[in-house]
Amino acid sequence: MSELLLKGFEVEMYTGRSDGTVVGCSSEAAAALPEVVTEPDRRNLEYITPPEADYSLQLQHLLQPRQRLRRWLAERQLTLLPGSTLSLGDSQRFERSDPQNPYHQFIEDAYSTRVVTASVHINLGLEDSAAIMAACRLLRCEAALLLALSASSPFLDGRICGAHSQRWRQFPLTPAKVPLFRDQAHYIQWMEDQLASGAMRNVRHFWGSVRPNGPERPHSLNRVELRICDLVTDPRQLLAITAFCELRLLQLLDRGCDDPANHSALNLTQLADLADANDQQAALKSLDAELHHWQNGRVVGARQWISNQLEELQHWAKGLEPSRWLEPIETLLEEGNTAMRWLRKHNQGQSINAILSQEAALMESQERELSSITGADLG
Repeated sequence: MSELLLKGFEVEMYTGRSDGTVVGCSSEAAAALPEVVTEPDRRNLEYITPPEADYSLQLQHLLQPRQRLRRWLAERQLTLLPGSTLSLGDSQRFERSDPQNPYHQFIEDAYSTRVVTASVHINLGLEDSAAIMAACRLLRCEAALLLALSASSPFLDGRICGAHSQRWRQFPLTPAKVPLFRDQAHYIQWMEDQLASGAMRNVRHFWGSVRPNGPERPHSLNRVELRICDLVTDPRQLLAITAFCELRLLQLLDRGCDDPANHSALNLTQLADLADANDQQAALKSLDAELHHWQNGRVVGARQWISNQLEELQHWAKGLEPSRWLEPIETLLEEGNTAMRWLRKHNQGQSINAILSQEAALMESQERELSSITGADLG
């Protein structure tokens, strides 16, 4: 059995007032707090946790920078906001965090506010390039399940969008078509072709559900990065989704029968198309989506697929550390994800402002509770 994988998170969040109004301040926050980095639009910012295999320590890494950021925001009568889109607007206007940055100018000119979203990227460390490529294939084919669990963007500009993850519906996937990579040589050649054609501006300009990552892409790799998840504000839920992913990769390393390249009735081109279509269905209906399984293309509900996989993981992973963190997934399956909860409240007559205000307060309360348990507050 493989040891636990190193894990790390890139967490993007909006800042604003407690009533849900978005107010940008990322440049000022990044200047004051070393753990905060800017995005092209100043209304959202990012913090990154260090690589760490232990879940309890990673929980502290998720909480500590957020607490320091909250204290800084509170001095300005601001807070952190939930959700992965500009729920109350204004998505017609780009607010540059660094007007002199030429890359930010390119982003604004090419994509406008389609990129002004908040999400969480999950990085899982793997040293062997063959394992990284196999992990990318598996996670790409099951990424829709992770979006279904994490969907948190049913609103945009003060209205219902008709999707549970408006973020994934609007975000400009780049390049538009990405293959399942056979091996690292295939990945390197593909990257070089994209850069030469101008489809990608640089090696970071690869915005898909899953990608290989490392210190010198595409040649030096050390992790797989899952990019499809909407923002998950509850750290316990985020760690549960991460444990689900890690156990799938540990299964892949342990038994080898989970690589879609070798254990599917479909070829790699068909698998890539299936995965992309599943992602869009998960963006629309999340846990209620009808998906197609990568093994043979059969139709399966997202909730049922996750439930089946969870049962198998719990049986297979008895005694493994990640299995202790899976419980919140069962709650998500029973009660629905963030987008589903918000839509239920809206259907019951609550305004989007009221929902965001309640959820922002809930997020802060959850963090205080977890901090008192973990001792994560650094003062």
